[in-house]
Amino acid sequence: MKRVYYIFIIGVFLSLATGLRGQEQAQTAAEFQKELQKQYRNPEKSPLKDKAKLFKGHNFFELDSAFCVEAVFIRSLNALPFQMKTTTSRRPTYEKFGEATFTLFGKECRLSIYQNHKLRETEEYRNHLFLPFTDLTNGDESYGGGRFIDLVIPKGDTIVIDFNKAYNPYCAYNKDYSCPIPPAENDLAVFVRAGVKKPKK
Repeated sequence: MKRVYYIFIIGVFLSLATGLRGQEQAQTAAEFQKELQKQYRNPEKSPLKDKAKLFKGHNFFELDSAFCVEAVFIRSLNALPFQMKTTTSRRPTYEKFGEATFTLFGKECRLSIYQNHKLRETEEYRNHLFLPFTDLTNGDESYGGGRFIDLVIPKGDTIVIDFNKAYNPYCAYNKDYSCPIPPAENDLAVFVRAGVKKPKK
């Protein structure tokens, strides 16, 4: 009887812990989206420049904890630098920092995560990782050119990817910008209905 009781208590504790983590992740995603709205309305930070004050706001998918995944992370060994394609002739230097594998709605997914050589030389972005991706919503519900997620170098062999924090590249709003094009290996065969939708007209 005591054993059953202990198992029950442990189950309750784990459920509460999971619930608290879910609440914390949802709050973090909500704060990210709120900050993104502020950024685009600020002429000094917005890709819209002098039109920033007229910005009507991003259209987001509803926050969904199912799109916040803890992926297995395998760091690349002896990765070679390469020039990532962009929407212009600019070719910034990146390297594949590692791979993340996870399951999303029963679908096994794998994404490559990159690091920008120039950014990593700065103190502010030395731990910054870049995740560009495309999915089945592109061109219909989300921006056709794919979306981005910012990450930091994980301490262990897992990494949390919250698609609720997916955002559009600047060139989705202003063609004067040069934006990375997500590599073909990061095309997800699932509908990622999380994060920013395609820009409002």
